[in-house]
Amino acid sequence: MSKEAKKPFRQSMAEWRQFVYNPNSGEFLGRTAKSWGLILLFYLVFYGFLAALFTFTMWVMLQTLSSDIPKYRDRISSPGLMISPKPDTALEFYFNKSDAQSYAEYVSTLRKFLESYDDSKQSQNINCTPGRIFDQNDVAVKKACRFNLSELGQCSGKEDKTFGYSKGTPCVLVKMNRIIGLKPEGEPHIQCASKEEGMVEINYFPPEGLIDLMYFPYYGKSLHAHYLQPLVAVQLAINSNSTKEEIAIECKILGSPNLKNEDDRDKFLGRIAFKVRMTE
Repeated sequence: MSKEAKKPFRQSMAEWRQFVYNPNSGEFLGRTAKSWGLILLFYLVFYGFLAALFTFTMWVMLQTLSSDIPKYRDRISSPGLMISPKPDTALEFYFNKSDAQSYAEYVSTLRKFLESYDDSKQSQNINCTPGRIFDQNDVAVKKACRFNLSELGQCSGKEDKTFGYSKGTPCVLVKMNRIIGLKPEGEPHIQCASKEEGMVEINYFPPEGLIDLMYFPYYGKSLHAHYLQPLVAVQLAINSNSTKEEIAIECKILGSPNLKNEDDRDKFLGRIAFKVRMTE
């Protein structure tokens, strides 16, 4: 079989120029102006319809959402616990009570954290009725309850500027994470325990680690702009014989049937654990 004869270069270029534009038929890239107009019109209508459909679908979906409250809130039904100060590496506190530099960062973090709880920053907050849920469903502008730093006793930073770290009685502030609409039942309180008995004495401010119901529910950042979470100060009076030893502390939410503190999948759900080691 003979090979097909190769076209001359000039002939190939001529055919290519004719394909790009054919002066006899008026075709450009194989289509007439009418054909190009029809196909462009088709795609314009087609993609315009898709864009309109997408826009309409998004508009309908946005009508079902609120800018103030998330629509779906069933995945997190119980709050976790957080502490302040929070060490940079894990949840382990190491300090020498005779060396101010060793705990300076902890003290600085606590002072900064409590700035928003200062009386001057709570001018728009009100005094609420203790022991009662503060429902504000019928009010457009939600009021926030005042949290007095005096509730933190020796851990308020007013009397002891080092929050007990210079005396071997360090303070750790515990708070619950915010959950919109949460209404704790019973008498929720924070209770901490050491895994090693006799190494530390634990004191609470407010007494018994009580979390007052008047701070609930929370209505979200946009509706509840000045809201402050209630705090519980945990003061650890470390036994002088326990210095240089690592003490494991675990804090839990107790006293409320609708607040969980046991979940193997989430170690921070209703509880938190940290370690403290003090030297002299």
